[in-house]
Amino acid sequence: MRAFISYSHRDKGALERLHVHLKNLIRDGHIETWYDRDILAGSGLDAEIERELEAADLFLLIVSPDFIASDYCVEREMKRALERHAAGNARVVPIIVEECDWKAMGDLRQLKAVPTDGKAISEWANPNTAYLNVVQELRRIIEIERAPASVAKVAPEPEAVPPATARYRARKDFDEIDRSDFREAAFDTIKDYFRRATGEIDSIDGLRGRFTDRGTTSFAATVVNGGQRDGAAHITVHCRNARIALGDIYYSFDENGGENTANGGFNLSADDYELFLVRTMNIFGNADEKLAPEQAAEMLWNEFIGNAGISYD
Repeated sequence: MRAFISYSHRDKGALERLHVHLKNLIRDGHIETWYDRDILAGSGLDAEIERELEAADLFLLIVSPDFIASDYCVEREMKRALERHAAGNARVVPIIVEECDWKAMGDLRQLKAVPTDGKAISEWANPNTAYLNVVQELRRIIEIERAPASVAKVAPEPEAVPPATARYRARKDFDEIDRSDFREAAFDTIKDYFRRATGEIDSIDGLRGRFTDRGTTSFAATVVNGGQRDGAAHITVHCRNARIALGDIYYSFDENGGENTANGGFNLSADDYELFLVRTMNIFGNADEKLAPEQAAEMLWNEFIGNAGISYD
C-alpha cells in the first residue's frame, strides 16, 4: 500500500518516530510511505503533492494542535484524503500524537483514530507502546486490504454478517502450566512498565526515578519528588514464592522489601474463558475486578507514585 503522510513540520519528531516503527512493514514491502520531504529539488511542490494525493491507497494524518492550525494540512491534504475515503478508493487513519480538538473536526471525528480510543501518544507512559499499537492496527488494515478477491466474492450479504459487537469465545480449562506462564508473563509486563515509566519520571525536571532489576522474580523502584518534603516513594515487587504464600505477584512500599513482607498484591484467577489478575489486600477499587497485566501495572504505578505526591492523568 502507498501511504501519504500528512503532518505539520513542527511535528517532525513524531514523523521520525512513526517511520522507525513502520520499518518492518516497509522492509517487508507491505507499505510504501510518501511525505513532502521526498520531493526532489527543482520539482513543483504543488504538482507533486497533488499527484501523491491521487495515488495514495492510505492516508496517515499526524494529528496535533499544529496540524489543526495548518490550513494546508487541513484544507488541502486532509480534505482531499477524506473525499477519497468517502468515495471508497482510499482509507484515512488519524494518528493522534498530541492532545487537541480533533473530535470537533466534522468528518474526522467519525473515523477510528489510533492509538486505542484516540488516546494521544503524548499521554502514554511509554510512547513506544503507543506507536506499536498504531503499527498493529496498520498491519491489520493491510491484511484486510490484501485479502484475496475470491474471499470477498463469497462473503455473506451485509444482513447476514453478525453484529460488530458479537464476540465468540470457547470455554477452556487452564492447567498449572497455563497459570505459570500467565503469572510469569504478567510479572514481566509489570516489571517492564515500571522500568519504562521510571525512566520517564527521571527525564522530568524536579523528579527523579530509579529502577533496580533484582532478577527474574523481583524488582524495585524509587521516585523522588523534589518539590515536596518527604517526597520519596519506594516499592519492591516479587513474583510468587512457593515457600511464602503472599500472592502471585505482591509488593511492599519499601526500598528493600523482603520476600516475606507485603502491603498488597495481585492473585491469578480465571473464569471459563480467560486468565486475569485480581487485587489482594485491596483498599483501592473493586477487589473482584478482572485486570489484564497492563491494567494491573498502571494501577500499581499510580498508587506507588501517589506516595511521593506525584499523579499521572
